Amino acid sequence: MDVTETLAFDNADRKDIYDYVESHGIVREDEVRRALNFEPAALGAHLTVLRREGYIRKVGDKVQVAYDEDDAQVFEADDGEGFTIRTAQQVDLDALVDAIQEVAEEGTYIEAETVGEMIDHEEVVLRHNEVQSRMVFVATVDDELAGWCHLDLPETGKLRHTAVLTVGTRSEFRGKGIGSRLLERGVDWADDHGFEKLYNSVPATNEAAIAFLEDHGWETEAVREDHYKIGDDYVDEVMMAVGIR
Repeated sequence: MDVTETLAFDNADRKDIYDYVESHGIVREDEVRRALNFEPAALGAHLTVLRREGYIRKVGDKVQVAYDEDDAQVFEADDGEGFTIRTAQQVDLDALVDAIQEVAEEGTYIEAETVGEMIDHEEVVLRHNEVQSRMVFVATVDDELAGWCHLDLPETGKLRHTAVLTVGTRSEFRGKGIGSRLLERGVDWADDHGFEKLYNSVPATNEAAIAFLEDHGWETEAVREDHYKIGDDYVDEVMMAVGIR
C-alpha cells in the first residue's frame, strides 16, 4: 500500500482488523481472531479482502501492514565490502533500536534519539494510520544492521507534502558510503511517493552531519538559538531541508 494514500474502509470490521494489525506490527491470524472475537470463516473473508485491496500482506501464518516494497539493493562499499539496503521489517526491531540508540548516545543527533525512543516504545517498525505514518530503510552488512533511514510521514492535510528524514550509521560502518546510499534511498522513495520537501534538524555542534547533508544538496533554512541543552551547554538547532520536486 502506498503510504501517501488515504485510508478508506467500507466495512467497520475490516477497519478494526487493520487497526489491530497496524498497531502490533505483525501478528498471527489466530491472535487477531481471538482479540477481536471473530469466527474463523468471517476473519478469513475479511483478510482476503484486505489483502486484495493492498492493506495487509501475509507473512507465513502472520499478517502485517502492506507497504509498497522495493527489492533489496546491493552495493559495494568504498572499502570493497558489500552491503544491502532494503525496507525494514518487524524482525529488525531490536537491531534497529540498538543502532539508533548507539548513534544517539554520541549526543550529537537529538532527532535520532527521539525516533529510537518512539520505535522502542511502540515496538512497531512500520506504521500507517490516519494520524502518522513512517517508513524505514536499513543497511545490512553480512546480516548485521549497519544503519537506517527513517521517514516521518504526517497524514495532516496541510503537511502531507513534507516529511522529516533522519539517517545514521553505526560508527564502525562510517566512511564507506553507506550513509549516502541510505540517504539517497530515502529521498528517492519520498520523491516517488509524491513528497515535495524533506526536513532534518541537527545540533550546530554536529558539523559532520551538517557537512554530509550539504554535500547532498540540503540547505540550512533556519537556526534556533540555544534550542538544545547537551550536558551543561546550550546548543543551536540547525534546521535543514531539501526540495525534491
